[in-house]
This record gives sequence, structure tokens and C-alpha cells, in this order.
Amino acid sequence: MDNSLITEIIHQFSVQSSWELLAASLGILYVVLAAKESAWCWPAAFASTVIYTVLFWEGQLPMQALLNFYYMGMAVYGFILWRGVNNTENIIAITSRPLKFHIMYITAGLVISFLIGYYLDSFPETQLPYLDAFVMVFSVMTTVLMARKVIENWLYWIVIDSFAIALYWQTGFYATIVMFTVYLVLAAYGYLNWKKLHAV
Repeated sequence: MDNSLITEIIHQFSVQSSWELLAASLGILYVVLAAKESAWCWPAAFASTVIYTVLFWEGQLPMQALLNFYYMGMAVYGFILWRGVNNTENIIAITSRPLKFHIMYITAGLVISFLIGYYLDSFPETQLPYLDAFVMVFSVMTTVLMARKVIENWLYWIVIDSFAIALYWQTGFYATIVMFTVYLVLAAYGYLNWKKLHAV
């Protein structure tokens, strides 16, 4: 890593607003708590996405604002599922899905990603439309798996975070790369921890 790249990363962090840094920190807290199977990950996710929704809307990124608005709803949904609606017998358990499910899941995600990417590609100002669509579509889908405590969600996040790092690298969002690198490590930890909890 040369000095110019290090300087650019430092600059990216320096120009971030305190709200953006708070949202990123809450996002990391969400993944840490989720890896520990704590229902309090969802309030952290909710607070993070509220901030990001406002920031993206003010930054004239309506699709990103809409995506984070979706995450807000999923945070409420996930909290209700994980807390069992005051009935401990209904608290959702960690589960696994068969290979057939994942083949259908991946196929559906790729088809939707291609269609959205094809549409975005019609706008000349769009950067890396297919990669952008892939990250967005699988993020939306995998959040549902997280809420349902499907253990393989962590494996999907490892792939999604890796592609997201490639996306942000090519578009110059170096500070975001650092955050997603943390997410990548935490996804691996989350999978191993849930696998251990699932075996108990």
C-alpha cells in the first residue's frame, strides 16, 4: 500500500461527518451482537439505518435511502423474532437450510441482480451497475436469512462483503472499505460462533 493510498484513506475518514461515523460504529456493533446471538443487535441496526436513511436522502441517493429504510423494517422484524414476543417458547432458534434451498436462493438472486444491473446500465453515469446490483440484491435477501437465524447467512455475508470491498475499491470509497473489511472478519466469526451454538 503506497503513501498516496494511505493519505487518501485518512482523508476519507477526516471528511466523514460525526453522524456517518456514529452510523458506521452502530453497524459494526450490530454485527458483533448478532454474532453473539444477542437480540440487542437489532436496536443497534435500527439506529444505524435511521441515520443512514437521513444521510443518503440528504445526499440525494434515494435508492440507498430506500434500502436503509428497508433495513429499518427488518430490524424491527428481527427484534420481534429474536425476542419471541414475550414468549420464550417462541424464540427463534438457529437453523440450517438444505442444498436445494441454496441453489434456488442463489439462482433467484443472480437473476434479479442481472435484471437490475441491466436496467442500471442504461444510465451512463452509473458505475459498475452489475456489481452494485449484486451487492444490493443479496444484501436485501440475506438480511431475511439473518432475521430467521439461518446459519448460512454468515457465508453469504462473507461473499457479499468481499464483493462490496471490490465495488468500493473501484469507486474510491476507501473509508468504507475499512468498515466492510471489519464486517468480513466479523462474518467469519459469526459463522463459527453460530455453528458452535447450533451444535449445542
